[in-house]
Amino acid sequence: MLKLWKWYKNCLATHPVKTQVISSGLIWGIGDIAAQAVTHYTAKSHHLQTHDENESKAKLNWRRVATTSLFGLGFVGPVGHFWYEGLDHFIRLQLKLQPNSFRFVGTKVAVDSIIFGPLDLLVFFTYMGFSLGKTASQVKEDVKRDFLPALVVEGGVWPILQVVNFRFVPVRYQLLYVNIFCLLDSCFLSWLEQQEDASWKQWFRSFMPQKEQEESGA
Repeated sequence: MLKLWKWYKNCLATHPVKTQVISSGLIWGIGDIAAQAVTHYTAKSHHLQTHDENESKAKLNWRRVATTSLFGLGFVGPVGHFWYEGLDHFIRLQLKLQPNSFRFVGTKVAVDSIIFGPLDLLVFFTYMGFSLGKTASQVKEDVKRDFLPALVVEGGVWPILQVVNFRFVPVRYQLLYVNIFCLLDSCFLSWLEQQEDASWKQWFRSFMPQKEQEESGA
């Protein structure tokens, strides 16, 4: 394990963007495998299924694994790399805040939560919807259904994780730190999608404009 870490550090120092892109793709692929396992387990617990149905759903959907890996490769890796590097540069050099100070970490967490967090969720739900062959209107409904619940739940978890990230983790390793926790996040988002129109999700619709509520209920 130590040799693997040294090898990763060397790759990151030599080819930072390429290393972040490839590692993000691998981690998101592993995360989707775990998410599918969680989805199968929860579905089996809540629904009576025949042996054939259970066996069919237990099989990994490798196309979905590849699709999720591409999200890590094409979005999380490159965008995340430049986001964390740029955020640190902006707050240190433009806002001139003392590194690791309370204001420095707090500003990073606030900006990350307001900009990158919602953007990441929006791109994820949109990308996964289209990759499954859904129409634009279906993707729009899925985003309306899942975006706000995910944002609220993750909004209570990610800022805490990011405090640790921005305070103790060097900038070049911050995306790796986030990706590791995305293994768990993938399971949550997969479970959230499986819930479809669960009653607890309907509560969030009360915060939507009346017109959008009527369109969603149509």
